[in-house]
Amino acid sequence: MKNPEMNPVYLRRLWIHRVGIALSFFAMAIGLFFLMWILLTLVVKGVGGIDLAMFTRTTPAPGSEGGGLMNAIIGSLLMVGAAVFVSTPVGILAGIYLAEYGEFSWFAQVTRFVTDIMLSAPSIVIGLFIYAIYVANVHHFSGWAGSFAMSLIAVPVVVRTTDNMLNLVPTSLREAAFALGAPRWKVATSVRLRAVKAGVVTGVLLSIARISGETAPLLFTALNNQFFSANMNAPMANLPVVIYQFAMSPYDNWRSLAWGGALLVTFSVLGLNILSRTLFNQKIQH
Repeated sequence: MKNPEMNPVYLRRLWIHRVGIALSFFAMAIGLFFLMWILLTLVVKGVGGIDLAMFTRTTPAPGSEGGGLMNAIIGSLLMVGAAVFVSTPVGILAGIYLAEYGEFSWFAQVTRFVTDIMLSAPSIVIGLFIYAIYVANVHHFSGWAGSFAMSLIAVPVVVRTTDNMLNLVPTSLREAAFALGAPRWKVATSVRLRAVKAGVVTGVLLSIARISGETAPLLFTALNNQFFSANMNAPMANLPVVIYQFAMSPYDNWRSLAWGGALLVTFSVLGLNILSRTLFNQKIQH
């Protein structure tokens, strides 16, 4: 019997396999190298900009020393909180409709298609859309406008995550609930949604991570504010825009604050991603 290891076809496929594995490993190593380089640079330059004053003082005037990012941090928290308050119920209810009521509906198929488009749409386009339909009509920038823009970015993430999670629920579980006489809305909310609540929460956390670092839509909606303001109906300071403006400034303390703010945003998003993956993994194990 001929040794298969001496077969030329086998040897050619083996070498192709080895070359493919080597190229894949090399590409992964290049990506990890630049990723770690970026993170190391961010940590080295950002640590120097993080201190107590960063969280207790407002952004400094041009040319002045000191200052912090308190107004930008609170402004970002307010706008992200308002966006989550709007996008979470809308996204979850839309996901329930798509999974439970729109399995064979043309309207559900169109909704999924539009949701996929919004997931890949540039955020600056969404910012321009809110500017055209809201900011241009009320004639001023505002925190509400920024929240509306971020809501449009977050909703598709929650919709698709909820839809996908609900479709993972075994059909036998639904049929058992129907056999007990439960109405369809009860099955959707108390059986299917409860079974995948960890996955739905994961989608909400991912949407928060998605919108936390957005800069482009806020340039056209919330703009910025050098002073502290909790008025959502006026221009509002926010971390992404402050980082963008301070990073290009000629002032050393502004650039230091920009690095500190960038580090804060990066690790906040990293923490949200780790938390979402932890919850999702716990759901898979159970």
